[in-house]
Formats: sequence, structure tokens, C-alpha cells
Amino acid sequence: MSFSCDYLVLGSGVAGLAFALEAADHGDVLIITKRRLEESNTQYAQGGVASVLSEDDSFEAHIRDTVVAGAGLCHEMAVDVCVREGPGRIKWLLEQGVRFSEKHGTNGAEDGTELDLGREGGHSVRRVVHASDMTGREMVRALIEAVRSKPNIHVLENHTAIDLIMLSKFGGPETCVGAYVLDASGEYVLRILARSTVLCTGGAGKVYLYTSNPDVATGDGVAMAYRAGAEIANMEFYQFHPTCLFHPKAKSFLISEALRGEGAILRLPDGTAFMARHHERAELAPRDIVSRSIDFEMKRTGSEFVLLDITHRPADFVRERFPGIHGACLKWGLDITQQPIPVVPAAHFMCGGITTDLYGRTTIPGLWAIGEVGCTGLHGANRLASNSLLEGLAMAHRAAIKTRDQVVELRTAPPPEVPEWEVGDAVPSEEKVIVTQNWDELRRFMWNYVGIVRSGSRLRRAARRIAVLQEEIQEYYWRFLLTRDLLELRNIATVAELIVASAASRSESRGLHFTLDHPMSDPRFARDTVIKRGVPPHLRGT
Repeated sequence: MSFSCDYLVLGSGVAGLAFALEAADHGDVLIITKRRLEESNTQYAQGGVASVLSEDDSFEAHIRDTVVAGAGLCHEMAVDVCVREGPGRIKWLLEQGVRFSEKHGTNGAEDGTELDLGREGGHSVRRVVHASDMTGREMVRALIEAVRSKPNIHVLENHTAIDLIMLSKFGGPETCVGAYVLDASGEYVLRILARSTVLCTGGAGKVYLYTSNPDVATGDGVAMAYRAGAEIANMEFYQFHPTCLFHPKAKSFLISEALRGEGAILRLPDGTAFMARHHERAELAPRDIVSRSIDFEMKRTGSEFVLLDITHRPADFVRERFPGIHGACLKWGLDITQQPIPVVPAAHFMCGGITTDLYGRTTIPGLWAIGEVGCTGLHGANRLASNSLLEGLAMAHRAAIKTRDQVVELRTAPPPEVPEWEVGDAVPSEEKVIVTQNWDELRRFMWNYVGIVRSGSRLRRAARRIAVLQEEIQEYYWRFLLTRDLLELRNIATVAELIVASAASRSESRGLHFTLDHPMSDPRFARDTVIKRGVPPHLRGT
């Protein structure tokens, strides 16, 4: 079974939806998503979009805050481009029907000047545009409505990409021309040919035992691009959100950084505030410092969690500013206006990814990567809060402009000769426990050995375990018919391998990478870690 299109978009977060909407003005678009169209990291984003919209702010200030958080690895051009794109992207979202929170007593002017602006860790002023504490959900709602209204955007839900189609595998050049895609039932594999293939697959939080990410975040895009020969960068910099709800019935529920922006205090279980001991900005320190401070205090005291306390703010303010968090916590018997919230750090955002230019182009012709899956250099060694949605929107816009010429040029070319997917001798599996066992083991040792705090010995243990698991996964992959679970396991194992290899090559602590063996930063390592299939990790100047 086969399809062809101008634009193949893998993933349905903010980057994929925004790109599809703009690309649809110039061709037909096919969106592939593993589950429902709504299910992505974007859907669960609580904070908002960082953008310069007030007279008290400036592009220079936003750039400075981003660079400080990035710990010496931000690419100056990427920061400048994304920051300056911000106001235009907010205006575009308003035009798509996104309803952001407004200042009291205003009507939400179209230019954004009357929008309510929040403040989060690492920001020197209020600049975070939000929809209460459910920004991602509101953005996804509006963008999906717009996507559904476009007759030349087609959506295939419950389909999982297996691998990119590279012409080099069939005697041609190193060019991507689409992807093989598995139906959720596992009954058939689609061959989808595209003039531009755009990876918008998000992050890989499920590589860790504890994560704020939904189940779809298994690093599919990075793994497929790596297998295809694309260049990958900075995978050692995985951001752990400081505050996920600690509750036996709450799965991956994030407690937004915006609470700390509005004055919430981190305390030990005995009520002692501790962040001032770790950083001069206390609760408003960058995320890597807050996460590491919480991890340190939990290990020092033997506690399973710390407390996030916003009970000193008026109850009506808390309920109005954070209706989503307040309502969700009430379901678990916790009234955040009266009780502090038990929280723990959890894997949250992948600052590295597939190397791209400032239009989303990867090192493979025909392949683009935008959003969390791509590495533009904006985030450096640590992402500034609410810069992720900004980057996804900015790069989607720029990629939609740049891919247009490629699509127009290729419309006159004959379609590439690519065979259908071959099942070979694969048979249905009766040993699915192997997949679940390897999945659980990998995520657990990644958390223990390659988490917030690392060491050389821990990384070596992880590398040995990954090598064994890779052999078992490969054997299983070739013997049995494909399933979504198997494909996701294969991908998180590849991502784990990249994270460990990149971390082992950086003999310093910087940003999100902290190793006990080298607790200080080293100017010699103020460069990107680059890795490509068959090429060991190496540092390259930014």
C-alpha cells in the first residue's frame, strides 16, 4: 500500500500543526501521528510562549536571559532569530483562534500588548504569554480546528513511522524521500513518498523512568534520523523539570514553573525553605539548578519528595491563575490553596536533537526537523522556560517558507523507485514479555545512572547494559512482526545510546550535564557534542 504527497509531517505537536497549516498554502500535506491528533507534548504544556510584548522588555533582554540559561553553548544566530520571531508568531496564533489569558479589564488587543504576561524561572521580566495554566491544550485546540478546515491537509492517526526511506539504500543518492509507516493494528505497512519529509516527533522523555511527557515521547525522530545517517547534537543535555506531582495515582502530571514565577516556595517536608542556599535567585533560578538542588536535598534528607508551597497567596488568585493544576490536584485530594504540593523532578525536555540550520534543514537532503526533535542551538546546555513553544512556532514558519522551493522543483521530477515494505520471514510474536521487560529495565537504569547527576562509572554501566539490550532488540526486530511497542523500544534504546555516548565524551559539568567526576565547567568543552552513525562523539565549535 502506498501514498505520495508534497509534505509528509511526522508528529502533531505545535511544530507539526503550525508547519502543516503554512505549508498547505503551497501543496498537499499528510500528517502522521502515533495516537490521536491531540496527543503530543504540546498538549500538556502548562506554562506558555516566551515573547517580547511589553514596554518593560526588549529583544536584548530576552536574548540575554536565553544565553545565560544556555551555559555558554547557545548559538547566537539561533537565539536572535527565534526571539525576534516571537511577536509575529503570537499574532499568528491569535489569528488562528488561540485564546490567551488577558489582563484584567482589557479586551486582549490583537497586537498582544494587552495579553497577561507571566514570569518563569530564568526570565528577568514577565514575558510568558499563556492560557491560564493550560496553554498547550488551548493552542492544540485552535490549531487542530484550523487543520481540520484545510481540505489539502490529510491526517492518519494511530500510525507509527518505522524508518525513513533513503534512496541510498536502493542505489541512489543520500536523500530522504519519505517513510515506511506501520498501521496501529500491525496488519500493514504504508510506503509514503514525499517531496519534503518533516520530523516533528517531539522529545524522548520515556527513555527515563520518571517523566512529565506522555507515552508518545519515545524519541522516534532522533532514532530514525540517526539510523538514516543524520548528524545528532548535544544529547547529553536532557532537561529535568523540577516539579512533577508526587502521588501514587498521578501519572506524569506536571506542576508548572509558573507557580514559582508567582511566588511559590520550595520546602523540605519539615517546612524549611532551601533554594536560597543553592542560588541567589532562589526559586527563580534556571531549571537545571532547581532540579539539581531538589535532587541534592532529597538524597541528603532521605525524603521521597519536597514541597512546593503557594498557600501564602490568596486562594482566589491561585484558583483563577492555575485552574488546571488546582482542579487536577483536587481530584487527588489535594487543595493547593491550603496544602503544599509534594513534587519530584522528572525528565521533561530534550535540548539536543537532530542538527539543523535556521530553516529546519538537517544534514540529509529532503529531511527537515523542527520543534523539540531538532537542535538549532537555541537552548544550548539548558533551555530557558517557555522557549520551546517559541522555537517550534518560529522554525515551523521558517521551514514552511524554505521547503516551498524544494517541493515546486520536485513536482516535475519522476517519482523515485522505492519498493514496498517486505515482511520477509517474520512471524507473530509469542514472547511480548521480552519487549516489556527490556523497556522497564532500560528506563530504570537510565534514571539511576544517566539522570540528574552522573559519573563515569555510572555511564559505563549504562553503556554495557544498552549494548546487551540492543542485541536482544535487534534479534527480536528481525524475527517477529512489527508492533508499535517494539518500534518504540527500539527507538528509546537508540536514544539512550546517544545520550550515554554524548555524556561520556563531555569531561566537565555544564548546564544540564552534571558529573561527579568533573563538577566544574571547562572552557575547552564550550562546544557542541556531535555524533553521527559510525563516527564517535566529538566536540565542534559553536
